[in-house]
Amino acid sequence: MATLTEERRSTSSSAVSYRRFLSRHISWVPVFAAVIILVVMIAGAMWYFPNFQLNRIMSSILLDNAYLLVLAVGMTFVILTGGIDLSVGAVMAFTGILCAKMLGDGVPVAVAIPTMVLIGAAIGLLIGVLVQFFDVQPFIASLIGMFLARGLAFVVSLESIKVDNEGLLWLQSTRFSFAGWYITPTGIIALLTVALAAFVLRYTRFGRTVYAVGGNEQSARLMGLPVVRAKLSVYVISGVCAGLAGIVLTAYSGAGYPLNGVGTELDTIAAVVIGGTLLTGGSGFVIGSMIGVFVYGLIRTIISFSGAEQSWTRITVGALLLLFVVVQRVIVSRSALSR
Repeated sequence: MATLTEERRSTSSSAVSYRRFLSRHISWVPVFAAVIILVVMIAGAMWYFPNFQLNRIMSSILLDNAYLLVLAVGMTFVILTGGIDLSVGAVMAFTGILCAKMLGDGVPVAVAIPTMVLIGAAIGLLIGVLVQFFDVQPFIASLIGMFLARGLAFVVSLESIKVDNEGLLWLQSTRFSFAGWYITPTGIIALLTVALAAFVLRYTRFGRTVYAVGGNEQSARLMGLPVVRAKLSVYVISGVCAGLAGIVLTAYSGAGYPLNGVGTELDTIAAVVIGGTLLTGGSGFVIGSMIGVFVYGLIRTIISFSGAEQSWTRITVGALLLLFVVVQRVIVSRSALSR
């Protein structure tokens, strides 16, 4: 009898420990799910397509989606606070075509690139001010920023502007190869952006404030955290990333075009959500967003390999979004029960 009681206590203790472990690490569940999906897709592609070379394909995905990865980093900060930024695609187009025009007019690349980043930051700050001080919903405020940036892009030029500046084109044309893998400076920029953002969110007071604001803004205020500064900063960060993405995309395509980035804001949000960031805020990781970008890029690659229409990319991404929204709801419900 005593032995049976001890076994029950041991089982109960194990169950409690398991629930505590799950409660502490439940925010990582969507990230692990994204990793599993990525691994399964890679394994399936390597089995189905004999000429699927992992090192070259993954290197190509990073090369083709470096701008999307930079955008996803900025969007992660915004969504972590419970906001949204629909302006990133338009800001990317505006800074890209303005950069192309400035370089064509003889402006040094060392001046043009910082200027684009500052312009992106200014538009992000405008959105943040509308959200924080004028109580405009993030959806509407960022929509205003989107219309503004897209209109300014058309003011710069109605046509594509080719880039001949070797300094900017070097970012994409140069490749560093090793063991069958390769990476370009644009890819390095994207990965460094991810690393810096991950460090800020994990190890700085600002990062902890971002999570606190997204988790419960009123509680964050009562705790004396700089909520206003944090909410303004995340939109500025998103704008900086959009400006940087405009430079990366211009280097990648070799031209600026006012219609670049149409719908990219939705692709960015999809990648962030697939990577495990809750749309309600307070939970998510930049690393997860990077995985989401690779999942998105791999979907496009597999569909291209199969010869199917690219419309299937949207369908597949939509299905994954549905799956991850359901997973997020389960996480929110579990978190509420654990309290």
